[in-house]
Formats: sequence, structure tokens, C-alpha cells
Amino acid sequence: MSIRIVTDSTADMTPEMADALGITIVPLTVFFDEETYQDNIDLDNATFYQKLQASKVLPRTSQPAPALFQEAYTRLIKEGATGILSIHLSSQLSGTYQSACTAWESLPEEVHTVPFEAIDSRSISAGMFMTLKKLAEMNKPETSLEELKTYAEDRFARTRILAVLDTLEFVKRGGRIGGAKALLGNMLSVKPIIALNKEGAVVPVEQPRTRSKAFARTAQLLTENEPIEDIAIAESNTEVGQQLAEALKNTYAGEIPHYKLGAALGTHTGPGTVAITFVTGKK
Repeated sequence: MSIRIVTDSTADMTPEMADALGITIVPLTVFFDEETYQDNIDLDNATFYQKLQASKVLPRTSQPAPALFQEAYTRLIKEGATGILSIHLSSQLSGTYQSACTAWESLPEEVHTVPFEAIDSRSISAGMFMTLKKLAEMNKPETSLEELKTYAEDRFARTRILAVLDTLEFVKRGGRIGGAKALLGNMLSVKPIIALNKEGAVVPVEQPRTRSKAFARTAQLLTENEPIEDIAIAESNTEVGQQLAEALKNTYAGEIPHYKLGAALGTHTGPGTVAITFVTGKK
């Protein structure tokens, strides 16, 4: 069988990475006032954060229209796909998953002879990337769509994200990350830790006073979730990623890959954000 995997740009996977893995990306749109960009296509990580710091207007993101998903699904079927697995960021953060489902349901009936599954990852960024990479590696001709779906759902159910923000200013300005607004009581000298809960919604964790304390606490929280099956750092810039990696060395001895944190989350958390994403081992 030829199962094709589709995702959106919030997985923070570059076009080159996607091509190498055989994954199709449908991009979100990023708006800087009147300027419009396709996320992670004509606006890379470094350029986004440069513009974010310089802009007086908070950028906004928009989910892909169903037509973009329809275009991707139709093309893949014409290319010979015998099944499609479409995986998207948490429905608690965006309507992207629903847009993908609507797109499939609206396609002509003859297209529906091809098996299709959509998954709400309840995650974002490296939390999606890590499992998408695993799926691409296990996607062999003999692998069924059901096997891929079951594997993905199990991994996402065990995926956790802890993020350290450099400032609460972008949470305040954007007001779009739910429970994290509870942190706004104290705006001074705070490097808050936020997390995605099991439903994929943002929740506040703690409010350390310094970045070093926030990183040390993140490392401690990681140990409370052992055993760890997989792990990665998602960074808005190399410096903060290295700082978090150093803090994690005290509690985690394994190698930790680094990925870039893109516009979808960066818009609402700001420059200087860094996150650790991990998959807990099966109990």
C-alpha cells in the first residue's frame, strides 16, 4: 500500500525535511499587518522572530482553508495514494484539524473510496514533529493505515510539552492561549512555565523569577515523568535552546535533538521561548 501522510506547518518541519520524509505540509498563514506569509515556506524561523521583535503590531495566524486540504488530498490520490493519514495541531489551539476534516467530507464521493484518517494530535511543534518522523520511518508498503493511526494516537497520548517564556507581554497582547492568561497577575521579572494538558490546551505551571530557575524547574519536572521514550527541544533561538539543554544535563543523560519553534506558537509566546517535548514510556 502507499499511505501518504499530511500535516500542517505548525509541526515546524522545513520543506526540505518534509520532502526527505515524504510528508505533505499544508501551511497556515501568518499576517504582519498588511503583509501575508505562508508559514515555514516564505517565512522561516529566523525571519519570523526578527519581524516579531521589530513589529509594533502583533502578528496573527490563520488556519488553512478547506480548499488547500482538498487540493493536497486530491493530488496525493492522483499520484497513487491508497490511504491518507492527516495529522494536525491541537484543536484547542486552532481550527486546522476541523478544516482538514471538512475538506475531506466535502470531496466528491468517488474520492472517498480511498481510506482516510484524521488525527487531532493535541500537540504542536516538536510534539508533532517527533511522531511524524517516526511514522514516516515505519511507513512501508506492508504497513496499513490502521497501524499508523494506532501508533500515532498512542504516541500523542503520551506526549507532553513544557515551555519557558521569556516574557508575558505576548500572552497579554495576544490573549489567545487560554489558561496561560492566569499568569498575568504578575508581569515583572517572571519566566513562566506553561504546558499543554492531555486535551491539548495551554495551562500555567509555575512562575519562576529567573530563566535559570525556570530551566532548573523544567529539568526537575522532566524527572517526574520518567521513563522517557523520546525527547526534543523546540527553540526560538539557538541560545535559549542551549541553555535549556545545559540545565537538562543534570537530570537527563541522553542526547536531545533541537528543532526550531515556528510562528504558530511563537506569535503568542514571543521571542526567547523554548520548550521541551517528550514522550513518556509505556507504563
